[in-house]
Amino acid sequence: MAKRTPEIDPSQPIPIYFQLKTLLLEDILGGRYDGDGRLPTEHELCDRYRISRTPVTRALSELAEEGVVLRHRRRGTFVNPHWRRPPAGKPEVRIVVSEGPWGRMLRDAASGRLRINLVTVPRPSLRQVLMHSVAEGQAPDLAILDSVWVSEFAAAGFLRPIEDIDGDWVQQEYERDFLPPLVRANRYGGRTYGVSAFADVAGLWYRRRELERVGVSPPTTWSELRSVGRALARGGAKRPIVMPGGSQGAETTAYCLIAFLASNSAAVLDGDQVVLDSPATVEALRFLRSLVEDGSMPAEVVAYEWDRSTAMLAEGQVAISFGGSYEAAGLADALGVPLAELWEHVGFLPAPAGPRGTPSCAAGTMSYGIFSQAAQPRVALDLLRLAVDPEALARIARSTGRIPARRSAVRLADPGFPFLLQTEEMLERAVTRPATPSYARVSAQLQSMLETVLTGRLKPAPAAGRTAELIGAITGLPVAHAAATRRPARVPVSR
Repeated sequence: MAKRTPEIDPSQPIPIYFQLKTLLLEDILGGRYDGDGRLPTEHELCDRYRISRTPVTRALSELAEEGVVLRHRRRGTFVNPHWRRPPAGKPEVRIVVSEGPWGRMLRDAASGRLRINLVTVPRPSLRQVLMHSVAEGQAPDLAILDSVWVSEFAAAGFLRPIEDIDGDWVQQEYERDFLPPLVRANRYGGRTYGVSAFADVAGLWYRRRELERVGVSPPTTWSELRSVGRALARGGAKRPIVMPGGSQGAETTAYCLIAFLASNSAAVLDGDQVVLDSPATVEALRFLRSLVEDGSMPAEVVAYEWDRSTAMLAEGQVAISFGGSYEAAGLADALGVPLAELWEHVGFLPAPAGPRGTPSCAAGTMSYGIFSQAAQPRVALDLLRLAVDPEALARIARSTGRIPARRSAVRLADPGFPFLLQTEEMLERAVTRPATPSYARVSAQLQSMLETVLTGRLKPAPAAGRTAELIGAITGLPVAHAAATRRPARVPVSR
């Protein structure tokens, strides 16, 4: 006889959403969804319990916030396999990763050696899932995280210093072979809290044939970038240059902006003070605004999502796009060419030099971290060391174009693969995003600053000053303001 579906009683003082949440939790604990872990859809739950969608959505959202379930866009809602610890006597490494090669790397490393319990969550939900897992006392042993979260998580005590697990490995292998910007990005208070497998840099993608068509070379200075933009516009290009230019571009906007600021020797933080409000920053913002004013860059970039600029480059709608080196494999797929042949069609450069600086790029990386709540920290580190073995990294680099975090892996990947060698050289000189526990909010202010300047809502100087003050309030650091008597360097502007 089929089991009768429990009913929800609207006449009870208990809210409908809470009644449903309790029923779902009982089903999960009772093993009803032990197969593939998939829960019914919102529509199915509405039909089953004869209730509206609002309480269904709230019940599932609260279960997700509490770490009981994971919600995947277009795939459905699933029981979080990490919500309950495995039975005693069966140790395993519990892992959380996002989309990308991260899970496959660990599965390959663990094959035949270790037992792992791995769950993949959508990249936009990753930080929230990790924060909730810590709050519930159910943090994984090992997880992938954006390196800009390392300071925040370390300051909060979420992560375990790698030196406390194996200091010899840090000194003898990690510090000697891993690229210096990535080592710096994974440190907080002089200790190592993360290990990178791959890296990327923010710079400038360009279509070789489009530049050749109008008879110009790839730009290495702001003046050359302006000249290239004007030449492309005269040649009929509607959108010569694009970039993620606002909050819709999220972290990619801040990432590209930090690289462009560095090209004029501007920065957000320097030591223990906020230095964003400087003549170099104002000049950089003024130059980007002037690209919009003279038609080299459309004002609509403020509404671009993080991957829109590079997608337009692949589609042939633009000739130059600010973006990250991690987009190489996606570009090759969009152009329908093997990765090894991508460089015949596109090129990648640092952000062109401003009047005060040199060509620059910003380094970014996803990092593996071992949590303080880890039940198996030593086993987790052993697994991580296998995953970042130079041969393993080189194999993935050959198929994805990702830049290995280790010098030895870059050499092994393919001496004839110029993009890896070129971007490794760029990485050696790259700036990193500000190392602060408040980086997520700092990034949001940088995104807003660029958007207000590109739309003309604020002029560059007040935008830089206002943003510096907000970042100072967020971080608690003093703000160094631009000297009013300092004469700015000459910056190319539209005529």
